[in-house]
Amino acid sequence: HGTGHGVGFFLNVHEGPQGFSPVPNTPRANTTLEPGMLTSIEPGLYKEGHYGIRIENLVLCKEAGKTEFGEFLEFEAVTLFPIELDLVDADLLSKEEKEWLNKYHEKVYSEVAPLLTTEEQAWLKHKCRSL
Repeated sequence: HGTGHGVGFFLNVHEGPQGFSPVPNTPRANTTLEPGMLTSIEPGLYKEGHYGIRIENLVLCKEAGKTEFGEFLEFEAVTLFPIELDLVDADLLSKEEKEWLNKYHEKVYSEVAPLLTTEEQAWLKHKCRSL
């Protein structure tokens, strides 16, 4: 199973041409990402015969700027929902990964909380707590 795919509209969830595929030399795996492409990032773990779990977020490919090494792209998170921290073993994360997760949760809270009731904000604040 790949770890991401292009996302379309009108419920066309798996729309190429881009994606992250474990199979080399396929059109999906060999398509160059371009600004404006909406892509899922969905790492997962499957225990055969028992269960599977995925964290799936959508990201927008954007221009990140130009340096002496060339032009670069970056991903902007489009899905703004907390990652369940009760399922994260923080001891396995690097400092940079912890910083990324905390920053992502800050963005989730700052952009979503104004749309919620006071009770919902309290729930979201707990779910977006720092590691």
